[in-house]
Amino acid sequence: MTYLVRKIKHAVQYKWMLLLPSASTGFCMSVYDDQPNAHQKFMEKLDACIRNHDREIEKMCNFHHQGFVDAITELLKVRADAEKLKVQVTDTNRRLQDAGKEVIAQTEEIIRCRVQQRNITTVVEKLQLCLPVLEMYSKLKEQMSVKRYYSALKTMEQLENLYLPRVSQYRFCQIMIENLPKLREEIKEISMSDLKDFLESIRKHSDRIGETAMKQAQQQKTFSTAFQKQNNVNYGRNMHLGRNRILESKNEITLKRTFEDEDEHEEEVLTAQDLVDFSPVYRCLHIYSVLGDGEIFENYYRKQRRKQARLVLQPQSSMHETVEGYRRYFSQIVGFFVVEDHILHVTQGLVTRTYTDELWNMALSKIIAVLRTHSSYCNDPDLVLELKNLIVVFADTLQGYGFPVNRLFDLLFEIRDQYNETLLKKWSGLFRDIFEADNYSPIPVANEEEYRIVISKFPFQDPELDKQSFPKKLPMSQSVPQIYMQVKEFIYASLKFSESLHRSSTEIDDMLRKSTNLLLTRTLSSCLQNLIKKPHIGLTELVQIIINTTHLEQACKYLEDFISNITNISQLTVHTARLYGLSTFKDARHAAEGEIYTKLNQKIDEFIQIADYDWTMSESDGRASGYLMDLINFLRSTFQVFTHLPGKVAQTACMSACQHLSMSLMQMLLDSELKQISMGAIQQFNLDVIQCELFASSEPVPGFQGDTLQLAFIDLRQLLDLFMVWDWSTYLADYGQATSKYLRVNPSTALTLLEKMKDSSKKNNIFAQFRKNDRDKQKLIETVVKQLRSLVNGMSQHT
Repeated sequence: MTYLVRKIKHAVQYKWMLLLPSASTGFCMSVYDDQPNAHQKFMEKLDACIRNHDREIEKMCNFHHQGFVDAITELLKVRADAEKLKVQVTDTNRRLQDAGKEVIAQTEEIIRCRVQQRNITTVVEKLQLCLPVLEMYSKLKEQMSVKRYYSALKTMEQLENLYLPRVSQYRFCQIMIENLPKLREEIKEISMSDLKDFLESIRKHSDRIGETAMKQAQQQKTFSTAFQKQNNVNYGRNMHLGRNRILESKNEITLKRTFEDEDEHEEEVLTAQDLVDFSPVYRCLHIYSVLGDGEIFENYYRKQRRKQARLVLQPQSSMHETVEGYRRYFSQIVGFFVVEDHILHVTQGLVTRTYTDELWNMALSKIIAVLRTHSSYCNDPDLVLELKNLIVVFADTLQGYGFPVNRLFDLLFEIRDQYNETLLKKWSGLFRDIFEADNYSPIPVANEEEYRIVISKFPFQDPELDKQSFPKKLPMSQSVPQIYMQVKEFIYASLKFSESLHRSSTEIDDMLRKSTNLLLTRTLSSCLQNLIKKPHIGLTELVQIIINTTHLEQACKYLEDFISNITNISQLTVHTARLYGLSTFKDARHAAEGEIYTKLNQKIDEFIQIADYDWTMSESDGRASGYLMDLINFLRSTFQVFTHLPGKVAQTACMSACQHLSMSLMQMLLDSELKQISMGAIQQFNLDVIQCELFASSEPVPGFQGDTLQLAFIDLRQLLDLFMVWDWSTYLADYGQATSKYLRVNPSTALTLLEKMKDSSKKNNIFAQFRKNDRDKQKLIETVVKQLRSLVNGMSQHT
């Protein structure tokens, strides 16, 4: 008991020490730090506290001591009962062992039977595992024999992943596992062979595929266009009512035929899948995908198709000669990309949109380069137009499959310029033929019907001419309505190219006006200029050309109205271009006027060249020279033809002719080869000049004021009057004054002529006689010559 109390006491003390943390202890000790014997006092207090706790522990032990004693007493009683129980258990175990020996023998027999049964069950289970493997392998062989390669690959996959792992320990399974890779390679080779056959097939049939696709796109576009025209109630609202009815009837007939054609071909619509069997591609793709070589197959397919694309894009050298060459070229390209588009949409990953876009961009650059090169060889506008239509159908077809074709329409604008050039060349020939066939005389009309035929071709209006009775003549020649009609035909031809270019009416109107301006300012202008310069074109023809260009110039506004009507674009639009025909015909008219002046002068020179003066005659014949009278008659008849010309043109031509005649006559007198002139020759020459003055005063062309035309001969008149009157004193006295009677006589001119007369007098020995008058006249001539020389020298020094 004492021992138990002591253990409890030590435990309580230990617990108490644990309950007092070091910090608290320190704190308690710090209370006594300021007192002497602080540590001793602390320990005393602590011992007192421990004694108190010891008393409490003893009280607690005394309280529980009886319970402990009772428990020990009960435990001693149980020990006796445990001994009895042990004896009973030992006896029972012996008796049980003796009874279980027979049971153990029977149990061992049962165990042997159970092992046999389990072995039989295991054999059955193994056979059940092997039989499906053998059946699947047999199925695989059968699928290979009937060329169901994709199914065979699926069977292989099942064998490898599901069946063979269950029986992998058997030898026949190992043999199967070794054969499967060989079978896969065999399937790959067979499918690749089928793919190559497919690629060769689509290469051969690409033109047919493309032709079918283009035909379908064209039919769809024709149907849409006809339907749109039928619904457009305002179509052609600026045209005449009769023309509207004709157009509406044509539209209805076209639409009806279109619907009929659509019904006829509705059951015949073929697609790329109808024309080509794509199963080799699908099969090969699936096979390679199953085998994990999908990327290898994709690369091979794309590589082969790129090679085929390069072959398709390579044109024949003679492609530009016929439209069939272009059609076959486009059909092959369309067929190629239709197949690629089909592959894109029915397979996953074999071709991608990025791949097809890249392939198309490469092809588009090559196509544009090829078309630029080959179209430049085309000189036939009809062939260029057919090429344009093919390009439009080609672009529309591929656009329907999602390929961008804006660059093709940009190319069409380049080809349009070339088309315009070929048109200009063609119309240049037409204009030349029209000018060659023209008789350059006014158009005669015998009755109202002929008159209406002419004005139906050319917008001619003349109220004064309408009042005249038949037969009558229109002022222009036959080439004018023909030229006007050909210009309209040119506009129609240009419009044909502008159609289907997906451009607005304003842009089409602008293109037509620019093309027409080129026709007028370059082609027609060049033809007119060449016509005017031709040697066989005489004055009458030139006069008629001026009249013709005047009427063609007036018709330009009708051409602008014509363009506005067919494009439905008002001329009041800000961006509407204007025709430059006015300047073209003005330039041609000015050139014709200049040619008239030139030819008149040439004709005058021809008459002057046949002049045959006897410069040594003593007296004149008393009448004008024959050549001059013929010349005046020619000029008179010529100027009568000028009645239809504008007044200023006729007046200018007449003034130019008179001035040239006056200058030519003056040059004849002053010719350096002419060494002497007699007074009789001067008198004869004066008679010719008088006839020229009479012609000028007769007003051969109306519109001259006063004696304006006679002033062309004023230099000759004053010179001849000076020599005829022999009024040298007046000339010399008034020289240099504005009121001089002989103001237009140049001293050098008078000196030259006077020296020729002096030489003539010496040769004829006029002054050899000893007559006083003759001697005086000779002295006067010498005196005048000296004075004229001094005037000429003074002029040269002043200059």
